[in-house]
Amino acid sequence: MHMARKLFTACLGTETNSFSPIPTGLDLFSRSMLVRNGDHGEHPGLFALPLVEWKRLAQERGWTVAEGLAAFATPAGTTTKTAYETLRDEILADLDRALPVDAVLLNLHGAMIADGYLDAEGDLLRRIRERIGPDIPLLAELDLHGHQTQCKLDAADVLVYYKEYPHIDVVERSHELFDIAEQMLEDGLRPTMAMYDCKMLGIYPTTREPMISLVKRMQALEQEPGVLSVSLAHGFPWGDTPELGTRVVVVTDNDESLARQTAAELGNWVWDHRDDLLAPFVTPAAAIAHTLQAPPGDAPFVIGDTADNTGIGAAGDSTFLLQALIDRGVGGYAISPLWDPGAVDLAFEAGLGASLPMRIGGKLGPMSGAPVDTTVTVMGLKHKGKQPFGGAVVPLGDMAWLRIGDADDDDNAIDVVCNNYRVQAFHPDCFAAVGLDPMNVKTLIVKSTQHFHAGFGPIARDVLYAAAEGTGSMDYANLPHKHVDAALWPRVADPHAG
Repeated sequence: MHMARKLFTACLGTETNSFSPIPTGLDLFSRSMLVRNGDHGEHPGLFALPLVEWKRLAQERGWTVAEGLAAFATPAGTTTKTAYETLRDEILADLDRALPVDAVLLNLHGAMIADGYLDAEGDLLRRIRERIGPDIPLLAELDLHGHQTQCKLDAADVLVYYKEYPHIDVVERSHELFDIAEQMLEDGLRPTMAMYDCKMLGIYPTTREPMISLVKRMQALEQEPGVLSVSLAHGFPWGDTPELGTRVVVVTDNDESLARQTAAELGNWVWDHRDDLLAPFVTPAAAIAHTLQAPPGDAPFVIGDTADNTGIGAAGDSTFLLQALIDRGVGGYAISPLWDPGAVDLAFEAGLGASLPMRIGGKLGPMSGAPVDTTVTVMGLKHKGKQPFGGAVVPLGDMAWLRIGDADDDDNAIDVVCNNYRVQAFHPDCFAAVGLDPMNVKTLIVKSTQHFHAGFGPIARDVLYAAAEGTGSMDYANLPHKHVDAALWPRVADPHAG
């Protein structure tokens, strides 16, 4: 029989790309996820799923849940001071009304940078700790692209990061966090955390080796006596904040020595395998050449336009790959989703089958490339398109399938799916929702860095990561940070030396 308990839950986050031209204000939160009183509806967003699960698990035990604000914004540039302080203070006011509580469980991203707050979620955790005191459990689930800072470590009792990239284990990690919270409340568990700084910058897909083995290693370590949770915080290279980089976090059952030892062991393994952990990026020209040279096949090639991923704060409207296809005079390619609300509006006005001149993409500055002026045929239109990801349903907004080339010549045309909702490609539905059969295209170009792999991997003949120009440049060594003084690989060959 469980004792009656009261939990407080809330969510706040975004993934700040300090080099993005798009400000993150209150309106962006309202258009992404801004939920009060737990009213998540029938199709909760990805960042709402932990809150939904925690409430369900608590109610199964006869506990009550006071759910505070749940706010998440599609990744973009620095969060405005007004937006962060308004949302933070609403969560704190929600907590004040809920007190006393037995535990606080938060779903955070970890990579939010606001004007005046280089570690926004660390600031939130610190302020919550000040309110609840040292003895009330404070636990947080975070995106593995969060910044693992000392402030977060000092304020929280437990930090659990996703293990998978793409993030297909959000619900699984929420259960892990809840289980630890329950042991703290019911059994007197006293978690101890340690972190290890790998001093690395990078993006590490867990769909390929050696990251597949690393995830299994973390899971194996969690089965060892005294080890409660093991996480690799990959970090977010495009955040301009001092405590940048890849770090290991280990939670043990009141054993600081074991936590430090386990974190260092895993961190050293990550460092030793650093070159192999990175995605195998190729130039756009090489990616296109690879698909052109291949013999006919039954499945499409999939090229990730990695730098123009709205999920890392890019605009989603870059034209570098589209222009490369036009310059080469090739067809049999389809691109999705390219964020261009103006093009979508014009396509709906013109109607299905219409042929019209169109200026596509390139709206948000130099990192979006130049606009492409061409003639298109409107092949498909869709209001309120959707795609699945990680157990959630992700909106695509209104969509227009535009064809460059002969409307009746699939093999030699270039198809562009434009939409009016900034989001990356997660699933083949980002093509199919507007009527374009992804299996009827030689090569699909998706605006995403890695999350696309969950949906496209199963249908792909081969997956290629194209390192084009853009807001999410994969040239980690030359990102223009102003607040990062730490020696980090690959900017420094061996930051651990000495």
